[in-house]
Parts: sequence; C-alpha cells; structure tokens
Amino acid sequence: MQYFWAKAGLDFFIAFGVVLGGAMLAGIGSVLMLLPPVSMMLDTADRLKIWAIVAAVGGSIDPVRVIESNIAEGHLSPAAQQICFIIAAFLGAHLGTELVKLLCKGAA
Repeated sequence: MQYFWAKAGLDFFIAFGVVLGGAMLAGIGSVLMLLPPVSMMLDTADRLKIWAIVAAVGGSIDPVRVIESNIAEGHLSPAAQQICFIIAAFLGAHLGTELVKLLCKGAA
C-alpha cells in the first residue's frame, strides 16, 4: 500500500513539474525571442498537459498494456492501480496548467 501512495504522489508531482517547468522555460525563451511571454506560457502549458501525463506514468504504452492484460486475465486490482496512477498524473498536470493560468492572469 505504501508503494501505491508513493508512486501516485510521484506521478502527480512529475506531471505537475513538467507542465510548470515547461511553461516557465517557454516564458523565458519567449522573452529572449522577443515574443509575448504570457501567451506563450499559456499555450505551452495547454500543449504539455497530455505529454506530462505520459511522462509521469512511464513514457510509453506500457501502462495501457498492464491495464489490458490484467483485465483480460480477470485481475482488476493492478488495472485499477494503473488507472489511479493515470488519474494522479492528470491531476498534477491539470493543477500545473491552472497554476500557470493563475500566474499569467495577473500579467495579462
């Protein structure tokens, strides 16, 4: 059970960090390229959201294979765990996107 919470927490924070870090670096890069940083940060956060989830849960199709193979064999617990990990990663990516929107709201 401790593994489950540790992995879910890491997936959350990895996805959160990918979105927040990517948006912040896009903002810095846009300033160096003389582009509007707020719009670049918002656009980057939205585009990175799905990739943050993929990166957090393993970066490949393996989590989907785990779900499929365990459901096919009748083992629902590992499949449910993988779905929970994906949900935790989604929440982290979504929170990161919302934080970027909140930070950019004051600058717009």
